Amino acid sequence: MVPKIHKRGKRTIGLLYYLYGPGKAEEHVDPHLVASWDHCAPDPGRDAEVTYKELQQLLDQPLALLTDRQRAKPHVWHLSVRNGPADRILSDEEWGDVARRMVAAAGVDAPEQGAGCRWVAVRHDADHIHILATLAREDGYRPDLDLDAVRVQAEARLLEQELGLRRLKPGDGTGAQRPTSAERHKAERQGRERTAREELRESVRRAVAGARDENEFFDRLAAAGLLIRKRTAPSGDLLGYKVALPDDLNKDGKPIFFPGARLAADLSLPRIRERWSADDPATSQDEAIRTGPGDPAAARRGTASAAWQAVLIVEHGEDAVAAAQIAAAGEVLDALAKTSAAHTRRELRDAATAFERASRSHVRAVRGHDRALRQAARDLVQGGPALGRGEDGATTAMAIDMLFFLITAVAHWHAKKGHAQQAEAATRAAEYLRAAYQTAAAQPLGVLYQRGRRLSRSALVRQTVLLRETLPSLAEQILAEPGWHALAATIAEAEAAGHDPTALLSDTVESRELATADSVSDVLVWRLRRRADLPADATGIPEDPTVKNPATARPSAARTNVPWRRFGEEAPGHTR
Repeated sequence: MVPKIHKRGKRTIGLLYYLYGPGKAEEHVDPHLVASWDHCAPDPGRDAEVTYKELQQLLDQPLALLTDRQRAKPHVWHLSVRNGPADRILSDEEWGDVARRMVAAAGVDAPEQGAGCRWVAVRHDADHIHILATLAREDGYRPDLDLDAVRVQAEARLLEQELGLRRLKPGDGTGAQRPTSAERHKAERQGRERTAREELRESVRRAVAGARDENEFFDRLAAAGLLIRKRTAPSGDLLGYKVALPDDLNKDGKPIFFPGARLAADLSLPRIRERWSADDPATSQDEAIRTGPGDPAAARRGTASAAWQAVLIVEHGEDAVAAAQIAAAGEVLDALAKTSAAHTRRELRDAATAFERASRSHVRAVRGHDRALRQAARDLVQGGPALGRGEDGATTAMAIDMLFFLITAVAHWHAKKGHAQQAEAATRAAEYLRAAYQTAAAQPLGVLYQRGRRLSRSALVRQTVLLRETLPSLAEQILAEPGWHALAATIAEAEAAGHDPTALLSDTVESRELATADSVSDVLVWRLRRRADLPADATGIPEDPTVKNPATARPSAARTNVPWRRFGEEAPGHTR
């Protein structure tokens, strides 16, 4: 249940016309009263002889008791209360009870005192009601509406529990503006999967991901096919911007523009400029050279490394620094979704969309400490679209694996701060990343599994001893996991490349605890390959001389269908 207090107005009759009218997109159905201040207010929706003017006059009568100065202030209070699409449809009687609870909680009505304001609740759709109140009490005073938004939200949480509705997490006012009912109905009529507001929000997020300056940002918006209006001061300085979809038109056939701040608070031009304020152009240029255009695999390797370092900062850094890492993680997810292959694109896009809510809180980010992640986002965009196979596909799995750790750490950080909505959003994003990982990792881990199965017996024995000496508490668990053969192949490959397997494995294990991992072997595969700079895709790499002859290797039933681990399943309350 989502209550929303709208901007106060001065024309009661105007709001009545809207509530009882067809709506901006003909979306209003059967407008009628479900409750009122005296339980018997005339209803223009049910009685053809009742006029809007008559109802308006009754609502506004107490204004005569106020002073001229009081009457000059906006006196029309407007609250909409909406249920989610998964909630059951409430009856008129239930919506009437909701309305009475809401006006009492807000301070509009005071049944126990008998001196409340006059109000009506109108229902013109199955999933929501509108409450209109005149802010003049029957005793000649104005109501005390301090913290009315907080109070109606708290009442909504109680009503959700009592009415058996989906229980939402308490918000902190940093969430993006939801689409209006008119926008949703319009999207349905046009056959859109999402509203124009939601499409624009995603497009602007992707445009700003890793962008270096305003010119690049606006160039990306234009390349995405958006219409752009810039707002400038008389001096010529740029103050803001608006964007629109070319085919999203109003009744006059003109595009409907949304300011960046109406898409999300951190998409206003001043907030976007904060991301660039701490950038070092020279450093950014040097780092960009390392990952030239058209190198998506290198960009994904860089993303994995940046995400791994960010995990440590989120878990142990100062709040303002952690907040910057969290915001930059959103840019990385947007960039990865934008450049992903078709088979992982949907899950990565859903992960980025879900994480958008987790990227903002009242903890103000200190920019500058997030350069590595922002550069990773830029490299992903500059590297271009990735293939779903080969090194591109394998490094995608590596990056997703590391990002899962980061997003899970973000969920725990928000939970510790009491940011319920953000913690839930990060958790949902991690679930989408899990699904994307399973798709991306199937082929590269399958190759490693087969290579490990073909290792000679002496090589397997040697690595088993190494494992038991390095990880005595986890060795037996790893040896029993399906991913052990992939890990064994990775260790053999690192040894063939000149690395000391004992030192490499020890250093990798010490970088972060492993006791809570559901599949330690799977985690270690990507850590070792990243740390040893091994190709993420082992296809085509000459096998170690200790492997058996592939021509005489015994076929395995698991060769074509490897039962990989349930990615990301963890001990309760802890990361992997």
